[in-house]
Amino acid sequence: MSTDILNLITILYAIITLLFIVVTIILTIKHIKKGYDDTLINLERNKNLIISGSILSELNKVESLINNKDLEDKYNYWKSIFKSIKDVDVPHITDELIEAEEDIKGKNFKEVNNTLATIEYEIYIAKAKSQELLDNIREITLSEERNREIVTKLKTDYRGVYLKYNNSNKNDYNLIQKTLELQFENVDKLFSAFEIAMDNNVYTEVGKIVKALDDTIGNLKIVIDEAPSIILMGQKMIPNKIEDIKRIADKMSDDGYNLDYLKIDYNINEAEKKVADIFDRLKVLNLEDSIFELRTILDYFDKLYADFEKEKISKKMFDDYIRSVILKCKKLTKIISGLEGKISDIKYSYDLTDDDVKIISELSKEVDDCENDYNVTMNNFRSKSCAYSKLSKDMERTSVRLVKAEEKLDYTLRSLGSLKEDEIRAKEQLDEIKNIMKQTKEHMYSFKLPVIPKSFYTEYSEAEDAIREMVIELDKKPISIKVLNTRVDTARDLVLKVYNTSLDLVKRASMAENAIVYGNRYRAINKEINYGLIRAEREFFKGNFNESLAEAIKSINVVEPGIRERLLEAYKNEYIVEDVK
Repeated sequence: MSTDILNLITILYAIITLLFIVVTIILTIKHIKKGYDDTLINLERNKNLIISGSILSELNKVESLINNKDLEDKYNYWKSIFKSIKDVDVPHITDELIEAEEDIKGKNFKEVNNTLATIEYEIYIAKAKSQELLDNIREITLSEERNREIVTKLKTDYRGVYLKYNNSNKNDYNLIQKTLELQFENVDKLFSAFEIAMDNNVYTEVGKIVKALDDTIGNLKIVIDEAPSIILMGQKMIPNKIEDIKRIADKMSDDGYNLDYLKIDYNINEAEKKVADIFDRLKVLNLEDSIFELRTILDYFDKLYADFEKEKISKKMFDDYIRSVILKCKKLTKIISGLEGKISDIKYSYDLTDDDVKIISELSKEVDDCENDYNVTMNNFRSKSCAYSKLSKDMERTSVRLVKAEEKLDYTLRSLGSLKEDEIRAKEQLDEIKNIMKQTKEHMYSFKLPVIPKSFYTEYSEAEDAIREMVIELDKKPISIKVLNTRVDTARDLVLKVYNTSLDLVKRASMAENAIVYGNRYRAINKEINYGLIRAEREFFKGNFNESLAEAIKSINVVEPGIRERLLEAYKNEYIVEDVK
């Protein structure tokens, strides 16, 4: 390919690229311009919505209703605001929209962004002013329809309240009957005032009258619903409760109960003050929190019945504790005193330290403290300075402490008793151990062993030494039970060990001897068996009974395979030889 063609292609590629870039820029600018144009159209539409036709219509309605200075001043003020929005705000926004349109045509997009943002904000402000103006005007133009609708509903509610009052028992409202009737008259006057205000177009007063009607009728409804309950609780239920509570409290006080902690007289006085305050507020039809407060008072008096019952139960419990606590104190004191008299002998006999027996002095102090607490509680009882609920709790705590002291004492007595038991048991075990040693010696001589292994003599000597140590410890005065128990355990373990060793030696020797005797029948017919049995005999007379047995079985197994298993089976109930090969 020639150089001219390559240059031509390069130039063509550059031209195409340049055209693509130019087209892209043009399309981008066009797209941006279209976006701004759409924004301008939306802003123009929103600007045109600032001035609503409803405002003029509503202003004309207000103009026709003017019959007083106040309404005329409002009308003129609203008219001036409308004129300001129409002649100042809207034209200003229009001028800014024209300016923004010129900037878009001139592709001055940086300035356009700021201008559009300002226009959008000003349109928002103007629309808000316009909507507020319309709402204020409609407060007047729609006042009649809206207020008449509200008043119609209030008349229905009022009729229901009035009928409920007249159909009820007037005695239920005896405290506030006159006040209620005056309030009904006030409501009738407010309805009349509403009609007069509507006829005279005094719309500034109508709202106040409607609100007064709503508040008054709403309060009357609450009063008619709740006043009978308040009067019933305040005049009958609470006074009856107070009278009953006083009667029970006086009787219990005569029976020896201390009820000062309940502060009954003070709380009754406060309750009566609260009821009087509620009735004072009721007379002016103020029922705020009245039912809640009265129910709280009733709940308090109901709780007093539970407190009275608690005191009666506590008295029974206290009466039971009086006898049981003092008897337990005396019983524990007697046992501890007996122990304290013998403690010196016990310490000497069993080599105990002061720390080992300090539990007894601690128990003595605990029981003394319990007895002192018992006396304090009884003094409070005799002086009638405490309620039975407190006296019962104090006695219960003392009783619990005595139970714990009794448990400690039982454990201590068992521990001290076990010392003597350990001494007696050690003497009994000494006889058993000596008997086992005797059986061991007899067992060793029951089979004429060619040689007794040195290990047996070592174990036998250790067992005899342990028995001697045990005898020495038993003969000591005082006896150390801890050391004695160690000596007993050591002696028993060593004696059992040498006993088991003797059994094992005799069993192995017997099996080895019987195996050699059994194998003698094959000596003449098989040299290998003969040599094996000779080796078995040699080991037997050296005292190596296990090796001897193994050689004998190995030799016999040549002519009688399985001899080992048969031999073990024959001795399994009498001998235990697990390591025979």
